[in-house]
Amino acid sequence: MSSAVAGWLQLGALVLALAICYVPLGNWIARIFTTGKHWRVELAVYRLTGADPDADQKWSAYLRSMLAFSVVSVLFLYGMERLQHYLLLSLGMANVPPALAWNTAASFVTNTNWQNYGGESTMGYLVQMSGLAVQNFLSAAVGLAIAIALIRGFIRSRTDQLGNFWVDLVRGTVRLLLPIAVIGGLVLAAGGVIDNLSAYHTVTTLSGSHQTIVGGPFASQEVIKELGNNGGGPLNANSAHPFENPNPFTNWFEIFLILLIPAAMPRAFGKLVKDNKQGYVLLAVMAVLWLAAVGGISLFEAQGAGLAPQLAHGAMEGKNVTFGTPGSSLFAASTTMTSTGAVNSFHDSYTAFGGGITLFNMALGEVTPGGIGAGLYGLLILAIVTVFVGGLMVAGPRSTWARRSGRPR
Repeated sequence: MSSAVAGWLQLGALVLALAICYVPLGNWIARIFTTGKHWRVELAVYRLTGADPDADQKWSAYLRSMLAFSVVSVLFLYGMERLQHYLLLSLGMANVPPALAWNTAASFVTNTNWQNYGGESTMGYLVQMSGLAVQNFLSAAVGLAIAIALIRGFIRSRTDQLGNFWVDLVRGTVRLLLPIAVIGGLVLAAGGVIDNLSAYHTVTTLSGSHQTIVGGPFASQEVIKELGNNGGGPLNANSAHPFENPNPFTNWFEIFLILLIPAAMPRAFGKLVKDNKQGYVLLAVMAVLWLAAVGGISLFEAQGAGLAPQLAHGAMEGKNVTFGTPGSSLFAASTTMTSTGAVNSFHDSYTAFGGGITLFNMALGEVTPGGIGAGLYGLLILAIVTVFVGGLMVAGPRSTWARRSGRPR
C-alpha cells in the first residue's frame, strides 16, 4: 500500500469515527451540565469538600472558586514533586529542584503541560500518576467548566447566576473524562502501550554496552494526555516513543482521542442554546481549517521540499518510520490545532512550509477545534468580537451620512 493511500485511509477513518461520535457525545455533554440529578459518587465528593451542589454561584463566586482550586492544585503538585524521594514508587529519584517543580506544577495545572525535563529520569511513578496525570484530568475539566459557564451566560436572562463551579468540575471529570479514559486506556494497553509498575532494568546490548529499559503506567497516562488535550508525556520522546505509541493503530487512536471532545463541543453548544444549526456552523469552521492544515502539512512533507530532504529521499528526519509522513502529518496538524503538546514527530525537523503551518496553527489561537472547552469559548469570543467590529464598520459610514444629510440616525 502506498503512503498516499495509507494517509487517505487514516484521514477517512478518523473523520468517520468523529462523525459517528458527534451527536451522541455532544448530546451527552449537554445533558451532563443540565440535569439536576447527582450521582452517589459525586455526592460523596461534595460532602468531603463541603460544597453545596444545589447552590448556584454569581460569576464572581464562580471565578473565585476556579482560581482557589487552581492555586491549591499548584501547591499540592509542587509539594509532591519536592517530596518525591520520600514517597512510594519514587524509583529512588531525587526530589525535583524548586524551579523545575514550580515550572512543572504551574504548567500542568494550567493545561500548558510544557516540559523541560526527561520524564523517565526525573519523575517517579507516584508523582506521575497521582500528580501529573490527576492534573491532566482536572485542568481539562476546568476548561470545560469555563466553556459551559460562558454558554450559560448566553442563554440565561434576568439572573446573575452562572451555575456551580464545583458541580461542573466534578461532573466533567466523573461523567465524561473518566469513563472515556478507562475505555481508551484499555484500548491502548491492548494495542501495545505498556502499563506496569516494574522497576527499571539495565540490559547489555549486542555491542556490549549497557542500556536502561524503563517501565511505567503509561497507557493510563497516555489516554488522558491525549483526551484532555494536555500533551505532557511520561517519557522524554513523548508519543514518538514506542512505549507510548507503538504502532499505526495506537497512533490513529491517539489522534482520535485528541479530537474527540473538541469536535463534539459544537453539538453540545447547539443543544444548550436550543439551535443545533449554530453547532454545525461552528463545526464547519473548525473542520475546514483543520482539514486545510492536514492537507498542507501532508503535501509539503510528502514533497520533501528543500535540498537536505531531497538528498535524504524524503523529509523523515525527526519522524518515527512506523507512522511515516501521513501519520506524522495528521498527528502534527491535530495536536497543534487543539493546544495539545503531544508529538509523535518533531516539528523543528519538518520542511520549511510544513513546519510553518504548525507554527501558524499555534498562532491561530488553537480554536480549530482547540482544546477541551478552550477551543469553543475561544471561537465564540472571536465571533463576538467580529460581530462587534463589523457593526462598528457598518454603523460608522451610515452615521457620517446621517450627520451630513441632517437626517436622524
